[in-house]
Amino acid sequence: MRATQPPVPVAVEQKSFVLRAVTSVRELPRSVHIGLVIVIIMVFAAVFAPLLAPYGPDDLNFGASLLPPSPAHLMGTDENGRDLFSRCLYALRLDFLVVFFVTYVSLPFGVVVGAVAGYCGRAADSVIARVTDIMVAVPFLVLVAAVVAVVGPGMTGVLIAVPIISWAMYARLARSEMLVLRELAYMDACIALGFSRFRTIFRHGVPNLLRSSLVFSTVDLMGNLLLLAGLSFLGLGAQPPQSELGAIIADGQSYILTAWWLATLPGLVLVLFGIGVGMVGEGLSDGRVAGRSA
Repeated sequence: MRATQPPVPVAVEQKSFVLRAVTSVRELPRSVHIGLVIVIIMVFAAVFAPLLAPYGPDDLNFGASLLPPSPAHLMGTDENGRDLFSRCLYALRLDFLVVFFVTYVSLPFGVVVGAVAGYCGRAADSVIARVTDIMVAVPFLVLVAAVVAVVGPGMTGVLIAVPIISWAMYARLARSEMLVLRELAYMDACIALGFSRFRTIFRHGVPNLLRSSLVFSTVDLMGNLLLLAGLSFLGLGAQPPQSELGAIIADGQSYILTAWWLATLPGLVLVLFGIGVGMVGEGLSDGRVAGRSA
């Protein structure tokens, strides 16, 4: 009788996968660990804002207006007596929802367009390259502000405007990566084996150029958060009574000399998130991490 090999237990494969994942996380640079802790804590605070906030974001108390930071109000109160800590928690919730949406809607579309342009070349490559060059040449804030002005101020305008503009950077990055990948031997092997263009691009090309776009998306997250704050500061983003960090900073600028915490502490929240995302992105772009993920 022919001997049959016993099947590999599924539990062992799952366990080994989990162990490899845990080992990979442990081997990441310390800066990535610190950045992940900062980002996870802030995302956790945003998701559970209704449970963590001691007051409602719009609870008015004119008898407690412009109070400095204290145990009762960790970040003080604004001119209407609203608790600034509670408003920042709800502002993070809104900001993260918008920022993660616009970033990771733009990424797949831009990667697909750039990968197709880089692999196919010729007319498609020329047209997409010229379009992305034009969009990148114009200041990003100007383009987004123009689209928001047409659509109308508010979060709906931001959700429409940012993906329309920001896909160009991902397309440009994916195109440059694909121009290199299509010259490699394994891509020639795909052609020799008779694989279709669709299979060659999306099964063998895109997975190998996606890492650089994901690393760039960590930088784009912070850029989009600052963009949203800037639009709200200018009155084009979140509209009252929505709590948003840029709008909170704009409200507090009139009191910068008498109530410094109104604009300073929400600004520090932006800076802290930027530090966390920056440390994660810098660690992931490190050559050692790239070598382990290859």
